[in-house]
Amino acid sequence: MKKIVSVLSSFIITAMAIGQMQSPVGWNYEVKKKTADTYDIILTATVDNPWHIYSQNTGKGGPIPTTIVMKPNPLVTKVGVAKEVGKLEKTFDKTFNTNVLFYADEVKFVQTVKVKAGIKTNVSGTVEYMVCDDSHCLPPVKKSFDLKLQ
Repeated sequence: MKKIVSVLSSFIITAMAIGQMQSPVGWNYEVKKKTADTYDIILTATVDNPWHIYSQNTGKGGPIPTTIVMKPNPLVTKVGVAKEVGKLEKTFDKTFNTNVLFYADEVKFVQTVKVKAGIKTNVSGTVEYMVCDDSHCLPPVKKSFDLKLQ
Protein backbone atom coordinates (compact mmCIF):
# COMPACT_ATOMS: atom_id res chain seq x y z
CA MET A 1 0.00 0.00 0.00
CA LYS A 2 2.86 2.36 0.83
CA LYS A 3 4.34 1.76 -2.64
CA ILE A 4 1.06 2.65 -4.34
CA VAL A 5 0.64 5.83 -2.28
CA SER A 6 4.26 6.75 -2.97
CA VAL A 7 3.92 6.23 -6.74
CA LEU A 8 0.58 8.08 -6.89
CA SER A 9 1.98 10.98 -4.86
CA SER A 10 4.92 11.15 -7.24
CA PHE A 11 2.54 11.23 -10.23
CA ILE A 12 0.43 14.04 -8.71
CA ILE A 13 3.40 16.20 -7.81
CA THR A 14 4.95 15.60 -11.19
CA ALA A 15 1.68 16.40 -12.98
CA MET A 16 1.60 19.78 -11.26
CA ALA A 17 5.15 20.44 -12.38
CA ILE A 18 4.46 19.49 -16.00
CA GLY A 19 2.80 22.83 -16.65
CA GLN A 20 6.07 24.47 -15.67
CA MET A 21 8.42 22.32 -17.75
CA GLN A 22 8.69 20.96 -21.25
CA SER A 23 8.46 17.26 -21.94
CA PRO A 24 11.78 15.44 -21.64
CA VAL A 25 10.91 13.48 -24.81
CA GLY A 26 10.92 14.86 -28.35
CA TRP A 27 9.34 12.86 -31.17
CA ASN A 28 10.16 12.72 -34.86
CA TYR A 29 7.98 10.77 -37.30
CA GLU A 30 9.09 9.66 -40.75
CA VAL A 31 8.29 7.23 -43.55
CA LYS A 32 10.87 5.32 -45.59
CA LYS A 33 9.78 3.58 -48.76
CA LYS A 34 11.33 0.11 -49.03
CA THR A 35 9.58 -1.25 -52.14
CA ALA A 36 6.64 -0.19 -54.33
CA ASP A 37 4.21 -1.42 -51.67
CA THR A 38 6.26 -1.61 -48.45
CA TYR A 39 7.14 1.23 -46.06
CA ASP A 40 8.82 1.62 -42.68
CA ILE A 41 7.03 3.92 -40.26
CA ILE A 42 9.74 5.28 -37.94
CA LEU A 43 8.86 6.94 -34.63
CA THR A 44 12.01 8.34 -33.02
CA ALA A 45 12.04 9.34 -29.36
CA THR A 46 14.85 11.64 -28.25
CA VAL A 47 15.05 11.54 -24.45
CA ASP A 48 16.71 14.22 -22.31
CA ASN A 49 19.26 13.09 -19.75
CA PRO A 50 18.63 11.72 -17.01
CA TRP A 51 15.21 10.50 -18.22
CA HIS A 52 14.47 7.14 -19.86
CA ILE A 53 11.54 5.72 -21.83
CA TYR A 54 10.26 2.18 -21.46
CA SER A 55 10.35 -0.64 -23.99
CA GLN A 56 7.18 -2.05 -25.53
CA ASN A 57 8.23 -5.29 -23.84
CA THR A 58 8.38 -4.06 -20.24
CA GLY A 59 6.39 -6.63 -18.28
CA LYS A 60 3.30 -6.31 -16.14
CA GLY A 61 3.60 -4.78 -12.71
CA GLY A 62 6.11 -2.21 -13.90
CA PRO A 63 5.86 1.18 -15.56
CA ILE A 64 3.67 1.84 -18.59
CA PRO A 65 5.37 0.33 -21.66
CA THR A 66 5.54 2.32 -24.88
CA THR A 67 2.54 1.41 -27.01
CA ILE A 68 1.98 2.24 -30.67
CA VAL A 69 -1.58 2.05 -31.95
CA MET A 70 -2.31 2.58 -35.63
CA LYS A 71 -5.82 3.56 -36.66
CA PRO A 72 -7.44 0.93 -38.88
CA ASN A 73 -6.96 1.59 -42.59
CA PRO A 74 -8.22 -1.04 -45.05
CA LEU A 75 -5.46 -0.05 -47.49
CA VAL A 76 -2.64 -0.69 -44.99
CA THR A 77 -1.48 -3.95 -43.38
CA LYS A 78 1.06 -4.13 -40.57
CA VAL A 79 3.93 -6.55 -41.12
CA GLY A 80 4.93 -8.07 -37.78
CA VAL A 81 5.39 -5.93 -34.70
CA ALA A 82 7.26 -2.66 -34.26
CA LYS A 83 11.01 -3.20 -33.81
CA GLU A 84 12.99 -1.18 -31.28
CA VAL A 85 16.32 0.20 -32.43
CA GLY A 86 18.51 1.63 -29.67
CA LYS A 87 20.58 0.64 -26.65
CA LEU A 88 18.21 -1.46 -24.55
CA GLU A 89 18.95 -1.44 -20.83
CA LYS A 90 17.56 -3.83 -18.23
CA THR A 91 17.55 -3.19 -14.50
CA PHE A 92 15.66 -4.09 -11.36
CA ASP A 93 13.49 -1.12 -10.38
CA LYS A 94 12.89 -0.84 -6.64
CA THR A 95 9.87 1.44 -7.08
CA PHE A 96 8.00 -1.12 -9.17
CA ASN A 97 9.71 -4.15 -7.60
CA THR A 98 10.34 -5.73 -11.00
CA ASN A 99 12.82 -5.86 -13.86
CA VAL A 100 12.26 -3.10 -16.43
CA LEU A 101 13.48 -2.56 -19.99
CA PHE A 102 14.21 0.99 -21.07
CA TYR A 103 16.12 3.32 -23.38
CA ALA A 104 18.02 6.50 -22.59
CA ASP A 105 19.02 9.15 -25.15
CA GLU A 106 17.25 7.81 -28.27
CA VAL A 107 15.17 4.91 -29.51
CA LYS A 108 13.49 4.27 -32.85
CA PHE A 109 10.27 2.29 -33.09
CA VAL A 110 10.06 0.89 -36.63
CA GLN A 111 6.81 -0.59 -37.94
CA THR A 112 6.81 -2.09 -41.44
CA VAL A 113 3.55 -1.79 -43.38
CA LYS A 114 2.30 -2.89 -46.79
CA VAL A 115 -0.15 -0.96 -48.96
CA LYS A 116 -2.06 -1.91 -52.07
CA ALA A 117 0.24 -1.12 -55.01
CA GLY A 118 -0.17 2.31 -56.56
CA ILE A 119 -2.35 3.60 -53.71
CA LYS A 120 -1.62 6.83 -51.83
CA THR A 121 -2.93 6.89 -48.27
CA ASN A 122 -2.07 7.94 -44.73
CA VAL A 123 -1.09 6.07 -41.61
CA SER A 124 -2.20 7.67 -38.38
CA GLY A 125 -2.25 6.65 -34.77
CA THR A 126 -0.86 7.32 -31.33
CA VAL A 127 2.20 6.49 -29.31
CA GLU A 128 1.71 6.28 -25.54
CA TYR A 129 4.76 6.33 -23.32
CA MET A 130 6.02 7.01 -19.81
CA VAL A 131 9.35 8.44 -18.73
CA CYS A 132 11.16 8.22 -15.42
CA ASP A 133 14.46 9.28 -13.95
CA ASP A 134 16.15 7.76 -10.91
CA SER A 135 13.80 9.45 -8.45
CA HIS A 136 10.36 9.83 -10.06
CA CYS A 137 8.15 9.25 -13.08
CA LEU A 138 6.01 11.53 -15.18
CA PRO A 139 2.42 10.54 -15.99
CA PRO A 140 1.90 8.64 -19.25
CA VAL A 141 1.57 10.79 -22.39
CA LYS A 142 -0.16 10.10 -25.72
CA LYS A 143 1.11 11.73 -28.93
CA SER A 144 -0.65 11.52 -32.29
CA PHE A 145 0.99 11.03 -35.66
CA ASP A 146 -0.29 11.19 -39.25
CA LEU A 147 2.03 10.22 -42.09
CA LYS A 148 1.56 10.14 -45.87
CA LEU A 149 2.46 6.98 -47.75
CA GLN A 150 3.25 7.88 -51.38
